[in-house]
Amino acid sequence: MTNTIHVDIVSAEREIYSGEAEMVFAPAEMGEVGIAPNHAPLVTRMRPGEVRVRDTEGNESAFYVSGGLLEVQPKVVTVLSDTAQRAEDLDEAAILKAKEDAEHAFQEKDAQIDYARAKAALVETAAQLQAIQRLRKRAGR
Repeated sequence: MTNTIHVDIVSAEREIYSGEAEMVFAPAEMGEVGIAPNHAPLVTRMRPGEVRVRDTEGNESAFYVSGGLLEVQPKVVTVLSDTAQRAEDLDEAAILKAKEDAEHAFQEKDAQIDYARAKAALVETAAQLQAIQRLRKRAGR
């Protein structure tokens, strides 16, 4: 029995992370899942949120994903997402502006807006902000 699991986090643009881990946490559609080495096979959709990878030294890396698919095999975890990036690379000012724009779209009574798109933007910005807040909390800021 091995005590590590290989993790690949891939966006539509590029590979974001590849390495060995002791534990992986991901925002599955029905709630956060924790994946340890030798986990039972699983394929599930993910909601926007934070994927955390605890490496073999016990350090955690955080990644924002816009949703996507999570595939788990006993020795490999693959995260496939349209958008994925390291949490520390998120631009808080741009995220707050996008959130404000989406909220403003809901308040415009006369505007012709796509409510589904505005709601999706709100969900995504909330998940990004949560990833930033968790990163700050872990860093003790």
